[in-house]
Amino acid sequence: MAHLWHHRLGHISEQAMEELHKRKLLKGLKSCKLDFCKHYVLEKQCKVSFNLMNKENSAKGILNYIHSDVWGPVLTRSHGGARNFVTFMDDYSRKIWVYFMWEKSEVFAKFKEWKAEVENQTGRKIKYLRSDNRGEYCDGRFMKFCKQQGITRHFTVKKTPQQNGAEERMNQTLMEREREREREMHQTSCEVA
Repeated sequence: MAHLWHHRLGHISEQAMEELHKRKLLKGLKSCKLDFCKHYVLEKQCKVSFNLMNKENSAKGILNYIHSDVWGPVLTRSHGGARNFVTFMDDYSRKIWVYFMWEKSEVFAKFKEWKAEVENQTGRKIKYLRSDNRGEYCDGRFMKFCKQQGITRHFTVKKTPQQNGAEERMNQTLMEREREREREMHQTSCEVA
């Protein structure tokens, strides 16, 4: 019976069950002793954030360390019809550049465009590029280009967005701002009508 109440109460702890039992709130329960419950252990765990970079790779100036990520495809297209975007974030200044794309395969072209622009404006060279391990970043042409340009690549392990946390958080922020803007536009159009 203890196991049944444990499940019904969302894998409550043995101590909490004892408190409820003392108050006579758990009908039919004689003992609160629980066997091992893997669901309880898994539900109480939380993801631990990763140390994103070691000290030797920490940014000491602009363009030393760049984070990049692709978002999409999204259901709602941009005004220009794009369903994807790629972001580049400078680790030192936290400045973000966003490029909209029709297809994820455009990442390499957008990177070359962005690289030319920022290096021309700053007079500095990109040293490290951190991204996930997906195909758009591991394309042979992209890898060869980075090697020729002296850009060291850092990749995250598959299905661990925590390893590129700065960029993932920025993408979430961008999407939340867009959703808020859409809500405001919808609310304004409802008030006008």
